[in-house]
Amino acid sequence: MRPDLYALVAVVVVGLATVVAGGFGVRFSRTTSDFLVASRTVGPRWNAAAISGEYLSAASFLGVAGLVLRDGVDALWYPIGFTAGYLALLLFVAAPLRRSGAYTLPDFAEARLRSKQLRRVATGLVVIIGWLYLMPQFQAAGLTLSAMTGWGGWAGAALVAGIVVTNVVLGGMRSVTFVQAFQYWLKLSALAVPVFVLLLGMAGERTEAARAIGADAPPAFTARSTVNVQTDVVLQVRAPVLVAVEGTRARVDGALVHGNVYWGPGEHSVQAGTTLTFTAGTPVPVVVGVPAENEKWLRPLGGGDGDHALLAIYSLMLATFLGTMGLPHVLVRFYTNPDGRAARSTTLAVLALLGLFYLFPTVCGVLARLYEPQLLITGNTDAAVLLLPESVLDAWPARVLGALVAAGAFAAFLSTSSGLMVSVAGVLSTDVLPPKFRDFRLAAFIAGLVPLLFALSAQSLPISQVVSMAFAVAASTFCPLLLLGVWWRGLTDAGAMAGLLAGGGVSILAVLATLAGADPPGWLGTLMAQPAAVTVPLAFTAMVLVSLVTPRRVPGHTARILARLHAPERLGLTHDRDAATRGTEQPGIPGRVGRHRRPESRRPEPPPSEPHQEATDAVEGRRLHPD
Repeated sequence: MRPDLYALVAVVVVGLATVVAGGFGVRFSRTTSDFLVASRTVGPRWNAAAISGEYLSAASFLGVAGLVLRDGVDALWYPIGFTAGYLALLLFVAAPLRRSGAYTLPDFAEARLRSKQLRRVATGLVVIIGWLYLMPQFQAAGLTLSAMTGWGGWAGAALVAGIVVTNVVLGGMRSVTFVQAFQYWLKLSALAVPVFVLLLGMAGERTEAARAIGADAPPAFTARSTVNVQTDVVLQVRAPVLVAVEGTRARVDGALVHGNVYWGPGEHSVQAGTTLTFTAGTPVPVVVGVPAENEKWLRPLGGGDGDHALLAIYSLMLATFLGTMGLPHVLVRFYTNPDGRAARSTTLAVLALLGLFYLFPTVCGVLARLYEPQLLITGNTDAAVLLLPESVLDAWPARVLGALVAAGAFAAFLSTSSGLMVSVAGVLSTDVLPPKFRDFRLAAFIAGLVPLLFALSAQSLPISQVVSMAFAVAASTFCPLLLLGVWWRGLTDAGAMAGLLAGGGVSILAVLATLAGADPPGWLGTLMAQPAAVTVPLAFTAMVLVSLVTPRRVPGHTARILARLHAPERLGLTHDRDAATRGTEQPGIPGRVGRHRRPESRRPEPPPSEPHQEATDAVEGRRLHPD
């Protein structure tokens, strides 16, 4: 395959802009606060664009369109859940979390419940969720570069990992904020412009297209099409099909085949390495489990989960709606606002920006059903957005639009990966690495290397499905911890620990089994692919019941810290920490990021009557005495 130079130039420009912005951020990043929360000085509008840029990952840019192409209206629950999750975040945790004075979720857990063991468990979960979310970003980068150049999937994954680690090491949260705010508008333009151009291009075919998309028949090839099958697939055929089979290893239904083959209605297996050629007007065979007829594709519950489709949707809604408030890279953004009011304003703006964006991948999925039906044969539906311009347009307009889409795709990978890398590297350097090796640069390298290795070796799954698994783990762990920690004074460290272990343990086991290829039939397979319907209630129940039987473990400072979380900032109860050891910092890189004390001679002591000092001590990791 000949590389697309237009797209390669666009990717190089996006990558260079990201690295330059990271270098620019070095001028402003001197302390731990700069690196992890941009010194809490980011305004609502800028922060909203940065949050949207960070949140709109490969699952949003590529995965939503691919799922709409494959599953139809049932796939719309993904963007609905991804957006509605910010409503729960706005209502319940945005402002209180900003007032907590913490840098990370483990900070909040220790400050609220005064337990170092709970902090360690929270740290492990932050790392797992971050790595699980980073993996599909790297996979999508490999898919994008492979579609543009024909290179192996490892090239794109390694390129994105290298750029992100460099950017995070250079500038931390300050430079990441600059980049992500710009990348939101780039991603929006990269989808909106091609959608408008393609809709104008097909304006003359509107009546025919509308008739085809709603017909009670499979989609059909609009022109003679050749499909290279790269993985073993089982296809379902609704109407008789005549197909030309080629390839030295071409196997169809278990037999070596070369030439024309007649497929009757039913299921037919095709081995990797087989090339299939279809004439124009031929009904498209689709992968087993995908709605074959367009009319069924447009009908709710017409997907491939059979009798358990409704259970799958409920579980997905629970994961995406509640999982947003448990995503470490999302929550850390609200620490960068100057106050709780700004945090609420930021969330409202994010809801508007996300709602606007998700209009366009949905339209792309519908257009792909018309112009790229061959993707239903290979199952590689995540490539729909990348291939759509060339399927509708010709010559240089298709290349220019393709380059714009490629630039937006890499912006999606880079912006989300940067935020995740900051979160994971922050907790690694603070709580995981031994004191001798607590360096932000080393932590950032580890934070990028591990998911890169998993992305190169893990079984390929739809990007949005992998991301929804990360949402399920977050909804089963940090969501109940935050809601109960912010709103219920009866929560204890033992209850929180029980909930994190129960919800997190079961959801992580289900995710690992799915990534390993386990797919049992019936409701068990549905819950393994999306476990939130079981694990979220399990986590809440465990936290509440264990807390009720351990009332003596309610921390003595609970009333004070809850007052701090809910009181307006003008009362002066909110107190930010500055935990960097300034004397040991290198230019641009904190010497020891995290829970570190400043030298005694340089740390002024607050007055004894300060009501929130005990909570601040808990956050800073000082030795606390029981009440």
